[in-house]
Amino acid sequence: MADVKAYMRETYDEMVHKVSWPTWKNLQNSAVVVLFATFIFAVVIYIMDLGFGQLMDLIYTKIFN
Repeated sequence: MADVKAYMRETYDEMVHKVSWPTWKNLQNSAVVVLFATFIFAVVIYIMDLGFGQLMDLIYTKIFN
């Protein structure tokens, strides 16, 4: 049980005194970057999906007609 208490005490000490937390402004900037990158990836995947869908339609109409 003493090991658990020591672990919790050391964890608290590290989280409060040793971890460098980002500022609110840095956190907002990071969130905007992640949001923008996610949007770009989604658009690229959507375009690829449309392209492959058109390719499959073309292949299936040539083979089965």
